[in-house]
Parts: sequence; C-alpha cells; structure tokens
Amino acid sequence: MASAMLKRTRMMAQSLRSYASISVGSDVTVAAPNVSLQKARSWDEGVSSKFSTTPIKDIFKGKNVVIFGLPGAYTGVCSMQHVPSYKNNIDKFKAKGIDSVICVAVNDPYTMNGWAEKLQAKDAIEFYGDFDGSFHKNLDLTIDLSAALLGLRSHRWSAYVVDGNVKVLNVEEAPSDFKVSGGDVILGQI
Repeated sequence: MASAMLKRTRMMAQSLRSYASISVGSDVTVAAPNVSLQKARSWDEGVSSKFSTTPIKDIFKGKNVVIFGLPGAYTGVCSMQHVPSYKNNIDKFKAKGIDSVICVAVNDPYTMNGWAEKLQAKDAIEFYGDFDGSFHKNLDLTIDLSAALLGLRSHRWSAYVVDGNVKVLNVEEAPSDFKVSGGDVILGQI
C-alpha cells in the first residue's frame, strides 16, 4: 500500500508541474519576500528569544550557502540518507568556500532541534523549521503528502545559492527518491 501511495504521489507531482517556480538564476530573497525561518532550538531557547525568526535575506545575502529541503524530521530517507550525506561532507563544503550548509523542513523549530541532536548533526549543519510552509510555498516546492499522514510538506531538494542567487537547483521526482539532492551530488556541482 505504501508503494502505491508513493507511486500516486510521484505521478501527481510529475503531472502538476515540471518542478519549482524557483530556478537557476532566481533570487531566493525576491522569491520569498518577507518570509522568515525558525532556527532549530529548544523550547526554553524559543521563549528566551521571544520566539524570534530569521529573515530569508539574513540567511542568504552576502553568503555562499548550500541548502537542502526534505519532507520531514524523523522520516526514513531524510534521517538515514539525506542529512548524513551533508554531515559526512561538511569539511569538503567548507573547503569549497561554503559559509553555511542548511537543512529546512516543514516542521517546527523544536522538532528540528531534537532531530538534529539525535542525528548528531547540529554542529555541522544549520537546521531551520518552516513551521507554516511559507518558504516552500513561495518557492513552489511543496507537496501534499496527506496520503502518508504528513499533510503539506517540502519536496526533497537541494540548492547552491550565492548572495541569494540560485546557482544550482536539484529537485527529486518523488519524496522517497534520493538521486539528485544529496550532498555528494551538489558537492560536485559547486
């Protein structure tokens, strides 16, 4: 049954678009104006920061960033393959002049924090929650995974962004795929 749901989701994703409205050459800060993400943190850190958010422009402007999005914290491919592919290559990204490697998902920042700690990846990768999906909606990178009880989520994707400008964008055909958005792939594209 799960494979039938994923097959149906893949067919729907392919028929609805040829992928994201954001593309190589686009400016992320223009595509997602007035959008902020929530840095992964504990509840107490959220309270003490007065539930602060980080504007997209602060994440990307003047920086070389590798960002990857995934359907959700604690899910199979995300935990077993996607995040480790970046964590295991962090020194190679830094050697190529990458200022930040960022993981973002349609989750709250507290879930992202617990997951990052469980994966022992918080020191290598910056984790952000997109609690209401607004970042992914603005980039047209959402997918409805209600059939898997996940609701509206992020496609699995990766991008190399320089000063807000998308230089490389990779979007998987289905949320269970892990062919083009991994750390090894984008590392070779920088």
